[in-house]
Amino acid sequence: MTKADIVNEVAKATGLEKINVQNVIESFMDSVKDSLAKDNSVYLRGFGSFIVKKRAQKTARNISKGKTIIIPAHCIPAFKPSKVFMNKVKNNVNK
Repeated sequence: MTKADIVNEVAKATGLEKINVQNVIESFMDSVKDSLAKDNSVYLRGFGSFIVKKRAQKTARNISKGKTIIIPAHCIPAFKPSKVFMNKVKNNVNK
């Protein structure tokens, strides 16, 4: 499902114009990105949490060049689904 598909589904379900729905979805995504960039998690009860995971510095190998490289510490965005979300997905796998 793409962002356009989500806009269509929400517009159909709410009766709102697609352009308004698209603006709301874009604003929501911007808010989530801005919060995560400030190292703040976003919690949506019954859906899940958008969190920032911190990765420590580590040593890796470039096999093709045979060299060791250091990957610096960094942060990555992650999503942790709620139990309700997980149960719904688990129960629909067999259908």
